Amino acid sequence: MNNLRILTEEELLAMPQSSYMNAEQLAFFKQLLKTQREEVTEHLQTLRQDIITPAEQGDETDKATLEEEKALLLRQADRETKLLKKIDDALERIESGDYGYCEETGEPIGLRRLLLRPTAELTLEAKQLQEEQEHHYAKQRMNY
Repeated sequence: MNNLRILTEEELLAMPQSSYMNAEQLAFFKQLLKTQREEVTEHLQTLRQDIITPAEQGDETDKATLEEEKALLLRQADRETKLLKKIDDALERIESGDYGYCEETGEPIGLRRLLLRPTAELTLEAKQLQEEQEHHYAKQRMNY
């Protein structure tokens, strides 16, 4: 996979269905995920630095605002950490040959969905069903 030329998005989408998740397509998504991983890692480092950098002490209003900002930074860092894990999982699926196929049904996830969400593990239909089941379960729990 290392010697392959990386496709453009247009070339990727123009390929026949029979080429789904061939070496060229896997190389495209591997590069896309690695680029995303670098960006997320850099952003996470910036967030962590912002979190640990002591703020200037001011009045009570300033302290409350700073605490709110720190809480927001922590939530962002948590989201980025989870995204990093999803990216690493997707890269592992590329190596194992499972990338691009639904973990529930085994069906192809589809190039367009993967372009929008390269970490996708489910087809759109399977994801919608999962969300409906989660919504139904949450609704049931609220009624008890």
